[in-house]
Amino acid sequence: MSLSRQKKDEKGNNLLQEFIITQGWLEEVAQHKSNFCSARCQNTPTSLLVVHNISLPAGEFGGNHITDLFLGRLNADAHPSFADIAQLQVSAHCLIRRDGSIIQYVSFEDKAWHAGISSFNGIEQCNDFSIGIELEGSDDIPYEALQYQQLAKLTASLQKYYPLISCDNIVGHCDIAPDRKTDPGQAFNWQYFHQCLQQLKRN
Repeated sequence: MSLSRQKKDEKGNNLLQEFIITQGWLEEVAQHKSNFCSARCQNTPTSLLVVHNISLPAGEFGGNHITDLFLGRLNADAHPSFADIAQLQVSAHCLIRRDGSIIQYVSFEDKAWHAGISSFNGIEQCNDFSIGIELEGSDDIPYEALQYQQLAKLTASLQKYYPLISCDNIVGHCDIAPDRKTDPGQAFNWQYFHQCLQQLKRN
């Protein structure tokens, strides 16, 4: 029995409408558990969603390099640009690939190491109270429609489990670390994302 609500498109195909989250893990998506995480403080509720982008090598899509980075097994010799990042201890809660598929690395109940030095509404250390979602992409390359749709579905599901994540509390990495980060970049269409989110909620 499916653990997610479904509807059918005009061809009769099942479309995933929302995700079920069990102990911080999404059902029905790939899971590759990263050790680059830490426990949340029980007195700090999750209230922020941070949208990132990532591509390895930069501007190239596909392959397993992103997963390898988040699992601490990136081969520094696989590409010249990897030498400087192979030893980083970083992670995100989820990655949404170009085809819309989702990989989860860290439980939403734990802190992924995605935000770094950061501040939101005057509160520092955003990892403490945020969920980090990576989109496979680059600042100046348009994202795929499936990525927006999946991000909207994931966001709507997270808001049911973490109601403090209001639409005002969905930001880019650039918003919480403006001196260091530019992602998800000018290519990310915030208006379209919010349209997808609102349409999903109306349905």
